[in-house]
Amino acid sequence: MAKVGINIATGALQKEEIIVGIDLGTTNSLIAIIHPESKKPVALKEHDSISLVPSVIHFDDNGNISVGEEAKKYLLTEPGNTIFSAKRLMGKSYKDIRDHSSFFSYKIIDSETESLVKIQVGNKFYSPVELSSFILKELKKRAEHILKTPVTKAVITVPAYFNDTQRQATRDAGKLAGLDVLRIVNEPTAASLAYGLGLQKEDHKTIAVYDLGGGTFDISILRIANGIFEVLSTNGDTYLGGDDIDNVIQNFWLQKEEMNSEKNNKDFLNALRLKAETAKKWLSSKNDFEDELNGHRLKLSISEFEIIIQPIIDKTISCCKSALKDSGLQKDNIDVIVMVGGSTRIPLVKKQVSEFFGKPVNDSLDPDEVVALGAAIQADILAGNNKDFLLLDITPLSLGIETMGGLMDVLMPRNSKIPAKVARQYTTQKDGQGAMKIGVYQGERDLVKDNRKLAEFNLTGIPGMPAGLPKVEVSFLINADGILVVKAKELRSGVEQSIHVQPQYGLSDEEVEQMLLASITHAKEDIDIRALREAQTEGEQLLRTTEKFIQKNSGKLSAHELMETAETMQALQLALTMNDKNLIHAKTEELNNISRPYAERIMDEVVAEALKGKNV
Repeated sequence: MAKVGINIATGALQKEEIIVGIDLGTTNSLIAIIHPESKKPVALKEHDSISLVPSVIHFDDNGNISVGEEAKKYLLTEPGNTIFSAKRLMGKSYKDIRDHSSFFSYKIIDSETESLVKIQVGNKFYSPVELSSFILKELKKRAEHILKTPVTKAVITVPAYFNDTQRQATRDAGKLAGLDVLRIVNEPTAASLAYGLGLQKEDHKTIAVYDLGGGTFDISILRIANGIFEVLSTNGDTYLGGDDIDNVIQNFWLQKEEMNSEKNNKDFLNALRLKAETAKKWLSSKNDFEDELNGHRLKLSISEFEIIIQPIIDKTISCCKSALKDSGLQKDNIDVIVMVGGSTRIPLVKKQVSEFFGKPVNDSLDPDEVVALGAAIQADILAGNNKDFLLLDITPLSLGIETMGGLMDVLMPRNSKIPAKVARQYTTQKDGQGAMKIGVYQGERDLVKDNRKLAEFNLTGIPGMPAGLPKVEVSFLINADGILVVKAKELRSGVEQSIHVQPQYGLSDEEVEQMLLASITHAKEDIDIRALREAQTEGEQLLRTTEKFIQKNSGKLSAHELMETAETMQALQLALTMNDKNLIHAKTEELNNISRPYAERIMDEVVAEALKGKNV
């Protein structure tokens, strides 16, 4: 069997090109490079010498967008127009975040479907991909201003627990920001690289990466062998971080100083929270904090501070225990502990993590910057500048299948190491659908028509079931010879079909280059078309389900409900003929809002009827 030639340097990384490492964080983001003279990773800083850019986006009434410190000012004054923690929404449906919806002060659309969340600001609808792209654009602009050169290639980090959908969403955000995302790297892997771990082929180590950021906590156990980082386990709390430490200090003062009169004063509470953040930082190197606000004395000793934050640290240690248990290891098996995130500067955090694992922690690098520094090292390796580190063969272009609306759904992103295997589940669109066409494509564009078709086959014999019930798993396996095996299997019945594909299909480096360049050049229109097609598909599905529901339950609806629904369905039908994503979302949302109350009422009646005479 002939090997397919895969060029590791696809993307023609010239020495004069700068590849940046980006830490796209929940609370803050930053960008780093390998310094051309010192050859060491450095975080990019402007004249204010601060490398962090708050991951906050503000939209004013005229549609102007600001990002970072400028946008952060509006968090309290214009909460509905100021987006924070967009990273929490990446690759998520409303059902995934429903239990935490009160955390967000802006409007997240409840579509009652499995489709990805949408955020409404005024009369416009944004996806988390678009929101994250605004942050990445700001970082790109900042880097180009500092470096005085165009920046088009990047390595971006994500949490180790991010799934395939979340990783793909991060790639899409990069593309929309005008960046060719060469690799998505796990944050704990990047932090380990920043400490030089795994850079030597002979390194065999087990590492614990303790990451306490502004809004999230993660603990990851990694094994490094032969330059390969394997995540053994991850644990954490996506709603626990430095912000909680600020809150406990604020609450301590509110109770202790008897500030009852100020409890509803938003401006005062915001100022108090900023003082709490100052106190936290002060007490990382001093024993007492004292200040004043609106005539109230604010005092906090190191001993009081440590008592009130102890429950937060206990929660993180509990996560560490779970991660160790899941990895099947003991504390003695951990060789190195790496500290990440601004909150790990607190001496008590370092002390208790060190005591838990029974050895000193690595904290010599800036914990806010360590992930971005590691991403810059990974970028340097991809550029071929670090000859000590050998990368495995990689796929030169993304591989995926065609989904509704002629969209490309990427299963294996470009630059994935091979051999590799990925799988994703799909379902049917129509009741009783007995077959599914699987079209396999290669390329970086959002519509399959702009990509290269590699193969197509039909999965037949799917048992007749209602739409959405069959579970068809499509898996891609690229073996060491570069041969792609695509398999489709209906999991309920076991019906299966597979095909072998040559993934590169004789593409030259120049052709690969052109496909990559086209994906960046057309990123904005591609994402717009994808968003429009997805909105149209969602609207069409809602029309079908509403029509079926009304046919079945028309006797249980009032004349007003029937009339209102018919008018709204007509408005949505009309919107679907127009190429306006925001209009379609608005009309879909209207139909959802009208049909939800009576759908819930009828469901309750059906359940009550079914339970009559039964002991529950």
